[in-house]
Amino acid sequence: MTSFSTIAQPDAEGLRRAVEILRADSVVAFPTETVYGLGANAFAEQAVAEIYRLKNRPSWNPLIVHVATVAAARDLAAAWPEVADRLAAAFWPGPLTLVVRRAAHLAGVGADNDTIAIRIPAHDVALALLEASGLPLAAPSANRSESISPTTAEHVVRSLPDVPLVLDGGPCSWGIESTVLDLTTPVPTLLRPGALPLRTLRDVTGSIALREIETSDGTARSSPGMSRRHYAPRAKTLLMRDLREADRSGLPAPSAILTYEGAPPPPYGEMVEVLSADPREYAADLYAALHRLDDAGAASILIQEPPRAEDWLAVRDRLSRAAA
Repeated sequence: MTSFSTIAQPDAEGLRRAVEILRADSVVAFPTETVYGLGANAFAEQAVAEIYRLKNRPSWNPLIVHVATVAAARDLAAAWPEVADRLAAAFWPGPLTLVVRRAAHLAGVGADNDTIAIRIPAHDVALALLEASGLPLAAPSANRSESISPTTAEHVVRSLPDVPLVLDGGPCSWGIESTVLDLTTPVPTLLRPGALPLRTLRDVTGSIALREIETSDGTARSSPGMSRRHYAPRAKTLLMRDLREADRSGLPAPSAILTYEGAPPPPYGEMVEVLSADPREYAADLYAALHRLDDAGAASILIQEPPRAEDWLAVRDRLSRAAA
């Protein structure tokens, strides 16, 4: 595939070009601590529409708005609960997205209901771009809808070759999307498990409710990352309790294996990726490992199911949607 994207260093010239593109109601890919985002002026209908077009993203899947300060976040909200201040003080800038009631004057921004998802990213390049542009940036992951999220500039270019500019900030440190908490419910509700584990958030919020019913595709929702199939490689992907029991006779070849240190030893595979047994380290390399297997030509990927412990919740969520 021919790429028309330009990868630029996030120096003064790179930021100048990025701001120029954003102010012309186009899009720029930029790094955050979680994954690379495809950013556009959140208040420009044409710019937001370009995000959906390039990603081939369903219109019912909302976007997260990135801002530089807590004050800017409050300006987007009709109500800012006290728990939002406590969470922002503890975790912003960082991989936490808060869903609050949307300010009435922002009718075209946010989910189909009256909410908006907001966060402050913890990445120098993202913060520099937000400051230089003076814009709140709607920014989902910079990849085709349903495919593996990008954690390097090269991942972005391969998935979205028509993006005008990609600011290269190196590999993303967390490597997995932000945790999303809905603060419009009586008890904060987890909409998407992510980089911040629940036990860390509970130190600030106390109780956190879990969604009882899975959101079906095509229906309104307050957060991205809730689709049945998401984060998926090109290869056929299977999540298995024990790779030693895998029957690969009906799987397309070549096959690959994704496992982690200390897991039951996998059967022989043409390609094997062994990740850390620490859930944060595993998450940080998960998407990169799936990209490596896809790029190596794997036609099927067998994945060792990770532990059922709460600290693995975000990883299990991503793998179950990738294998849906």
